[in-house]
Amino acid sequence: MTDHYAALGVARTATADQIKQAFRKLASTHHPDKGGDTKKFQEIQSAYAVLGDAQKRAEYDNPRPQFSGFGGGGMNDIFSQMFGQMHGAQQARRSHVRMSLWITLLDVVRGGRRPISVGTADGTSTVEIDIPVGINDGDNVQYAGIAPGGQDLVIQFRVQPHAEFRREGLTLHTTHKISVWDLILGSDAEIRTVDSSLLVITIPPGCQPGMVLRLQQKGIQDRNGQKGDLMVHVQAQIPTTIAPELLAAIKQYRK
Repeated sequence: MTDHYAALGVARTATADQIKQAFRKLASTHHPDKGGDTKKFQEIQSAYAVLGDAQKRAEYDNPRPQFSGFGGGGMNDIFSQMFGQMHGAQQARRSHVRMSLWITLLDVVRGGRRPISVGTADGTSTVEIDIPVGINDGDNVQYAGIAPGGQDLVIQFRVQPHAEFRREGLTLHTTHKISVWDLILGSDAEIRTVDSSLLVITIPPGCQPGMVLRLQQKGIQDRNGQKGDLMVHVQAQIPTTIAPELLAAIKQYRK
């Protein structure tokens, strides 16, 4: 079994503060970013992950006996061992670091890798994560073994509101202003998407303010490849200046 005390250079009688101080000193010396040995640094992290936790340290100092059959303590010891292993597995599952990460709607659309800083009581480290395409606001994603000490990293993703687009599942909604003349006569209009690409939409003659135009599969794509739509809400834009002769013609038409 690995001697975690030797890895940190402390005695078995060392206090929690002495163990923490030893870890900080060794981690600073052997950190890969400072030219240290990665394997040695991981060994130090693993040792502190055990000795820095009171319950894990107690289990390390007093390991449960292993049984090969029904002799010795009999069935009671076997059941005790089984339940002890289950309890240990539950403790291992709880060994993780939680954090929130704010991302943009563009991150949701594109996904991809990103370096982030993970802060713990013993400092920060930089890790790389994959942002899942189509991630929802409030979703939790678990990244196994990448946090300090080999712990799992659990990230709750928060999506920042967008100034021009509103999300509804995989569907995106946006508002586009069209001049009243183009609504009456019809025209082509350019729509800029979340990732800044341009789409051309056709405004039919006689289009009413508030009409919604659906652009199929131009919304958000999820991890399974399913795509939502982009819904364009038409808003009428009244010109601030109108030629007198045009006003006269409109007034005549109203009669």
